[in-house]
Amino acid sequence: MSKVKKNLREYQDFTRTIRDFFYSRQVIEVVTPSLLEAPSTDVYIDSIEVLVNQALAKSSKLYLHTSPELEMKRLLSKGSGDIFQICQVFRDNEHGRINSNEFTMLEFYRIEFNIHQLMDEIIELLAALGSSAPTKKLSYAQVFFEYSDIDILNSDIHDLKEITNSLGLNSDYEWIEDIQMLLFVHLIEPKLKEIPICLIYDFPKQQAALAEIHGPIAHRFEMYMNGTEIANGYQEIQSANDYRDRFNTELNKRKALSKPFEFLDHGFLEDLEEGIPKCSGVAIGIERLYSLLSL
Repeated sequence: MSKVKKNLREYQDFTRTIRDFFYSRQVIEVVTPSLLEAPSTDVYIDSIEVLVNQALAKSSKLYLHTSPELEMKRLLSKGSGDIFQICQVFRDNEHGRINSNEFTMLEFYRIEFNIHQLMDEIIELLAALGSSAPTKKLSYAQVFFEYSDIDILNSDIHDLKEITNSLGLNSDYEWIEDIQMLLFVHLIEPKLKEIPICLIYDFPKQQAALAEIHGPIAHRFEMYMNGTEIANGYQEIQSANDYRDRFNTELNKRKALSKPFEFLDHGFLEDLEEGIPKCSGVAIGIERLYSLLSL
């Protein structure tokens, strides 16, 4: 058997195991559109624009999805129940050793799950995929206390700028979340290389994205394998008003950073008029996961 054929079969078995895992739990596989009418509002993720129907003199601008998140939430709002999807996603201005303009994503949503139940299910998925590596769960506050002696949740932007300056790093940031992330990259991520699988949860509220906020924390998590980020999950906000507020906050930040800030996906907000059920969801980079489990 050729090496190419062997690799293709191994990857096929890998994705089949993922599908069988969810099928056995009655999680429905879905397929959602890749071409959308509105771009991502995420501050740090850029959509790829495409022009369609130019030969028909009906040219219009569409956007390749950066994740299937919003389209899957449309299904949740219509009563889909638990769902998952494996698909290609596309992002502009991402290229490097572990980043790519196109990659494969597993995204799934579990009704009535909180983030801890979702993290436990991810650990079960890893076991189904053959991983026996030890897993560690730490809150965002814990990792900063443990690895840097910083009280990250109770430090204001001036405190963190002083720490950043003492490390010889650039502290010229307007938003506290940028400094939190900078310190995480320099002080925490190198330590995570020593942990086979680490789930970090309860981020500062300033990094909430589309996760529920309770007090100073946002109920979201990230999973790292030997220091490489693999997954990003949320305990999802549910109402259209909350989504509108978060989208507007992100668009204002994109504008301040001189990034394209386009417009809101009003169709999505209309579809979510009655909200989505209480749930948690996660996006996992399939190629990264496959490569790390194959080491």
